[in-house]
Amino acid sequence: MATVLLVRHGRSSANNNGVLAGRSEGVLLDEVGHEQAAQTGIRIAALPLAALVSSPLERCQQTAESVSAARTTPLEIQTEERLTECGYGDWTGRELKQLAKEPLWKVVQGHPSAATFPGGESLRDMQARAVSAVRDWDERVTAEHGPDALWLAVSHGDVIKAIVADALGTHLDNFQRIVVDPASVSVISYTPLRPFVVRYNEHGDLAGLAPKRKTRRRRKPVSSDAAVGGGAGS
Repeated sequence: MATVLLVRHGRSSANNNGVLAGRSEGVLLDEVGHEQAAQTGIRIAALPLAALVSSPLERCQQTAESVSAARTTPLEIQTEERLTECGYGDWTGRELKQLAKEPLWKVVQGHPSAATFPGGESLRDMQARAVSAVRDWDERVTAEHGPDALWLAVSHGDVIKAIVADALGTHLDNFQRIVVDPASVSVISYTPLRPFVVRYNEHGDLAGLAPKRKTRRRRKPVSSDAAVGGGAGS
């Protein structure tokens, strides 16, 4: 199966002001966020991406545009509604310091699988549609470009945390232990049996993700086995 690079959007004006933006329109990257997105685009520029997919919200689209612009041949940005931000409902647009006083805050922190935002979405539903989106795209990219293909999805912090939690095989109630910084890259390689979390909250060099040069030797089938002892690395 193909490998997905999950990129969180760069810092937004709402992030900087401590506001839960949710699906609010007009929330854009701030100056720092633009620089973060540009640097992430540069780090990814040499990788042979088969597809560039993004949440429909502006801050993700801006980040995807930076990724595309850094490439010798820009990629078309394909919008995936299922990668959009969690529907925070009545919490949308409010300051985090005020939300921390709400009774639901403790549920979101300690038992997120039980959390449904008033007038909005449950975290369970958010995870389900986001994981389905990534797996559907991964199957599509694999079918069109082969199991060594790389593709990139730009989304939001809680969404990516939920996808990574699923790949790690950990319960959604543990997803608050996962950190996904603005403009960070997390990498998941799916196989027939299990996903492998290859990178996580990465801000460093990504060159090692490039597929190895093909030879005339017979291709080995994709293995779902983990390397006992840890293996030799990529």
